[in-house]
Amino acid sequence: MRKLYVFDTTLRDGEQSLGITLNVKEKLEIGRQLVKLGVDIIEAGFPASSPGDMESVQTIAKELKGVIICGLTRAVAPDIDLCAQALRKAEYPRIHTGIGVSPVHMEKKLKLNPDQVVEQAVAAVRYAKKYVSDVEFYAEDAFRSDPIFLARVIENVITAGATVVNIPDTVGYANPWEYGELIASVLKNVKNIDKAIVSVHCHNDLGMATANSLAGIKAGASQVEGTINGIGERAGNTSLEEVIMSIYTRRDGYGVKSNINTREISATSRLVSRITGVTVPDHKAIVGANAFNHASGIHQDGVLKDRETYEIIQPETIGVPQNLISLTARSGRHALKHCLEELGYKVEGDQLDDVYQRFLQLADLKKEVFDQDLYVLMGDSGSIANSIVLESMSIATNGVEMATATVTLEIEGTMMTDAACGNGPVNALFNTIDRITGNNATLEDYTLKSVTRSSEALGEATVKLRYEDGRLVVGKGFSTDIIEASAKAYINALDKKDLRTSQAKVV
Repeated sequence: MRKLYVFDTTLRDGEQSLGITLNVKEKLEIGRQLVKLGVDIIEAGFPASSPGDMESVQTIAKELKGVIICGLTRAVAPDIDLCAQALRKAEYPRIHTGIGVSPVHMEKKLKLNPDQVVEQAVAAVRYAKKYVSDVEFYAEDAFRSDPIFLARVIENVITAGATVVNIPDTVGYANPWEYGELIASVLKNVKNIDKAIVSVHCHNDLGMATANSLAGIKAGASQVEGTINGIGERAGNTSLEEVIMSIYTRRDGYGVKSNINTREISATSRLVSRITGVTVPDHKAIVGANAFNHASGIHQDGVLKDRETYEIIQPETIGVPQNLISLTARSGRHALKHCLEELGYKVEGDQLDDVYQRFLQLADLKKEVFDQDLYVLMGDSGSIANSIVLESMSIATNGVEMATATVTLEIEGTMMTDAACGNGPVNALFNTIDRITGNNATLEDYTLKSVTRSSEALGEATVKLRYEDGRLVVGKGFSTDIIEASAKAYINALDKKDLRTSQAKVV
């Protein structure tokens, strides 16, 4: 069986599409989880797009080991110079450069003729090769290109030193059988294709990104590119978890194997959703909340008799445990540690003491603490920054519309209290926080949902703040009190207000 290399672009193609700001700490947290998942390549960002992305790629390249760290560039020398600088401390650096190859891209966007495109592609690969031995070339909009011209471009860039050639369906236009035929054509008609790895990179505009990627792998591609939860441009990218579990479940049909630790899939999906603020739909394949639920009486009867009647994947395979321990306010550290380890969290010493104290506070509010509560508990500790702390708040309402909020915040050690009115308690709360902090961003979105079971369920609030320079920042907060959850989410977003974001828009 040939090796399938898994290329994760959540931090580049996924993050750039969100319009939000992920700070270096958040990107590094996702990167570390991707290493635990077992991906082979992490595309950390587009260094030339912004100083923030440059810093993120530099940090990830320095901190993450045992994985290829990749940076994206256009086929121009300044981009490649910055990318090489960002990757300087990477254990295994890769520069990912490329250019559009379809008629519409060459004529309308690049204003270049085919010969000029080939020349620029070759020059970019040769230039990147001066910095690193591992160079990937992307033929943007490859599916809508002329196959003969595509073969010419690929042959030339491999001769110039490309070690990986990426054949993207950039606009999600392909059908699976057509995309499979394109990959087969590349493997057949490019004379020196044996000197490079063929990679598939599909978008989901027609809902076929996973199917197209699998068709490309079946046809002979040895690298698949995608994102966790399928986030990405427009309708998104290939969902890596779907490709991974399709191959795992139907492994005899593809002839490939990967280094992925499937038991980290659920944890990775939750982390990416929490940090990016992009909610996973309940019906989402593999990682959705309903992926392993059986509502029909006929289905329930069958599963109780034999799980294989209606379950082709066992929840434990992707890291969704069947926890039999009931956690309450009377549970000790050992029970909490055991349950956290079942969920994939390793906590020791002072960290365990800190988590246990917060667990007891939560348990005092709930009769029983469930797995989803623990996920939120661990996510809450990792995502809420400390420069602004909610000390106290009170809400007074007068009828169904008017409300007054009084809030005390600790900002970098200084206590500040103020009050403001609003159209309802949440609006009054946000207005008060704005007065204290001097915030002038626009609230673009606010959502609230229950994330755990029982009548004392935890509420998850998500806010998105838009700043005058176009930055969109996501904040999350959790509490059994929905007003408190809203305040925490708003404060979490404000803690990120000085962060920089990438504006990359390619491939």
